[in-house]
Amino acid sequence: MAIHTDRDDELRLFQTGDHPCGYWPERAARDLVLDPHDQRLGTLYPMALSWGFRRSGDLVYRPHCANCHACVSVRVPVARFAPDRSQRRCLARNDDLEVRIVAAEQTDEQFALYHRYLTHRHAQGGMDEHGPHEFDQFLIGQWSQGRFLEIRGPAEDGHRGPLLAVAVTDVTPQGLSAVYTFFDPDHAHRGLGTFAILQQIAWARREQLPHLYLGYWIRNHRKMDYKRRFRPLEAYDGRRWHEFDEALDGI
Repeated sequence: MAIHTDRDDELRLFQTGDHPCGYWPERAARDLVLDPHDQRLGTLYPMALSWGFRRSGDLVYRPHCANCHACVSVRVPVARFAPDRSQRRCLARNDDLEVRIVAAEQTDEQFALYHRYLTHRHAQGGMDEHGPHEFDQFLIGQWSQGRFLEIRGPAEDGHRGPLLAVAVTDVTPQGLSAVYTFFDPDHAHRGLGTFAILQQIAWARREQLPHLYLGYWIRNHRKMDYKRRFRPLEAYDGRRWHEFDEALDGI
């Protein structure tokens, strides 16, 4: 299918066939995908975020399942965000960590952490077989304007502390997009996933960007429910953005 009728400005969308759902093994899923051969993908991507799309590698997609509407695109309006008590505790608990933003260029240290995370979290799921090429293909792609938010432990003997987490983040005029975060499983007690999102919100504020896109909140899915804790939160109903609770009433 294609939307927009101007021949010079036509936006081509493709619908995939059914494939196994990555969140509900017993369900089939399908997606809408922007034409992966469109040379304008890097330019279109910021607007696609505002239409509820997301990036995985070089693919820009949005769930389009026939009988399921559990995936809801959500974003944080960062100027209005206020951390709750649990999030303030997370910030205090990790006050000793170093946070820095670096180029989205793979290092041996980052890949070692990525592989360790996948082996621990996704054993025998296929992703744990990713090598350096798959790292670049999945997280960086060829056209994305991404950065890595690195989280490191306290300095040791005058040397930079160990790498504890990496939050892959796309930077666009529409805001930041949280693409993927991986962390040291031995430090899970720190709540590094939550800490990374809080740092991305702070980053967006510093850059005066309006939103942090968090991808999809998935109704009734325990592992994805954490996203609703970042308030205020906005959700996309397929046509426009609403306050999260208001949007759910209409989805």
